[in-house]
Amino acid sequence: MSEPILYEAVDGVARITLNRPDVLNAISPELITAYGEAIQRAGSDETIRAVLVTGAGRGFCAGADLNSSGSPQRKMSSGQLLRTLYHPAIVGMRTMPKPVITAVNGVAAGAGMSIALAGDIVLAAQSASFLQAFSKIGLVPDAGSTWFLPRLVGDVRARALALLADKIPAEDARQMGMIWKVYPDDQLAAEAQALAARLAKMPTRAYSLIKVALNASGDNSLADQLELEADSQDIASKTEDFREGVQAFLQKRQPDFKGR
Repeated sequence: MSEPILYEAVDGVARITLNRPDVLNAISPELITAYGEAIQRAGSDETIRAVLVTGAGRGFCAGADLNSSGSPQRKMSSGQLLRTLYHPAIVGMRTMPKPVITAVNGVAAGAGMSIALAGDIVLAAQSASFLQAFSKIGLVPDAGSTWFLPRLVGDVRARALALLADKIPAEDARQMGMIWKVYPDDQLAAEAQALAARLAKMPTRAYSLIKVALNASGDNSLADQLELEADSQDIASKTEDFREGVQAFLQKRQPDFKGR
C-alpha cells in the first residue's frame, strides 16, 4: 500500500504531495493525519524556507473519502474528526513561519478546496476546478471554507458558492480573487516549483512576520494593526537579511538572503 502523503525536501523547499491518485486524492483519516504531520515537519525544519503542496495524478483533492473505512479515527464524530485531524493541518499552513504554495492540478472539492485556499499563494492548472461540495450531501462547509471564502471573494459570492455548490473553473476562480494565477496544465508543475524555489531564497523571517500581520488584520482595529506593523518592523530591521538587502541595494547586486 502506497503512502498517502509524499514528502520531499530539496534546496530549502518541502514538496508535499497528496498521494491517493486512484480516488483523486480523497481524504482518508490516514491521509489527513499524514498531511498534518508533514505540515508540522516542514514548519519546524529550519532548513525549509518554502512549502509546495500539490496532488498526485489527475486531481488535487476530491474532499473527504466517503468510502473510507476501517480506521480507528472513524469511531470519532464528524466534529471530533475535524478538531483532531483537519484543524491542526489548516492552522499549521496559515501559521507556519514560511510561505506555503498550493498548486491545484485538478479538482479541489470540499475539504480539498479548503486545503487549497489555506495556501498563502494558490496556483491552478487551466483545467482545475473548485467546488464547495458539502451541501450536495447535506453537510456544512468545513476545514476553514466559511472563513476563507468571505475574505477572498466577498459575502455575496461566498454564500452562493456554499449554498449552490456549483463547480467553478480555475479562470473564474482567479477572476473572483479566490486564487492567484492560472497556468496551462503542462506548465503548472514547473511554474509552481520555480515559485517555491524563488521564495526559498527570499527573506524567510520577513515572510513569517508578514503572515502574522495578515492573519491578524481581519480582527484588528487600524490602531492595533499599525502597532503590530511597528513591532514587526522592529524585529525585521534587526535581521541579517535586512542588512544584506540594504547592502545589495546599495551595491546594485542581487541579495543573498539566508532566511535569518
